Amino acid sequence: MGLGGVALLTLLTGCDVGAAFDGFGWPQGGITPQANQMYDLWIGSVIAALAVGVFVWGLIFWCIIRYRKRGDQLPAQTRFNMPMEFLYTIAPILVVSVLFYYTAVVQTDVDRVSAEPDVVVEVVGFKWNWQFNYRDAVGEDANTIASTVGSSDVIPVLVVPSERTVRFEETSTDVIHSFWVPELLFKRDVFPGSIRNYFEVTITQNGAYVGRCAELCGTYHSMMNFEMRVVDPEQYDRFIAEKQAGASTQEALRSIGEEPYAVTTFPFDTRRDVQNFGNTSAQGAGS
Repeated sequence: MGLGGVALLTLLTGCDVGAAFDGFGWPQGGITPQANQMYDLWIGSVIAALAVGVFVWGLIFWCIIRYRKRGDQLPAQTRFNMPMEFLYTIAPILVVSVLFYYTAVVQTDVDRVSAEPDVVVEVVGFKWNWQFNYRDAVGEDANTIASTVGSSDVIPVLVVPSERTVRFEETSTDVIHSFWVPELLFKRDVFPGSIRNYFEVTITQNGAYVGRCAELCGTYHSMMNFEMRVVDPEQYDRFIAEKQAGASTQEALRSIGEEPYAVTTFPFDTRRDVQNFGNTSAQGAGS
């Protein structure tokens, strides 16, 4: 069974079994190599679990039929069955060992980071929005060369290049948040204080992808959205140059031929009007 699990997981990397069954509940359409690895691991694990389940169900129904009551005479009584005890002791160990091996391999690849990534973005979560600082190096002591801040009026747009290594370094100004883009098939918590989470990806598909906070953080948690805009490396370089020259995020996006505002989500209604607050001064303009 262990060898069968290895063969099964290896086979699944070459065929899209998940597409026929809607990913077995796992989101499809990953946009990074790490996302594809996690997707393959999930599909392989589900197929392996189903194979073991079918085998166990088969044994159960076989015993029900084969050893059903045929009269009042008791069957031969035995103290143990050595082959069966060996099977149900060794088989689970083999199955768990195979799954542990593949999980460790994928986890190592997902958590792997390079010494000098192409792009470093500091993700700052706050109640209830996001700030994205483009940095000139890794680590807390690096310099911010450009920044985008969301507001109640404007969804923050995080611009990153495709086919380049992008490291996200996360911190929070208040409570725990969670940085999540569904197409990454991955999320990581954003902690306040000295804990600085990070991860690194290489995005392979251009496009606009909604991002969310995946940790219950307060009143407007469900509205704490952002948009990740993946563009060509040349467009990204021009975007950063425009930001450094003093352009707003919207102006810089226009300069590279992109929509200036988020297209996958929209700002929420804060109800900060005259009736509720007496003024509208609490609303920001974004940048």
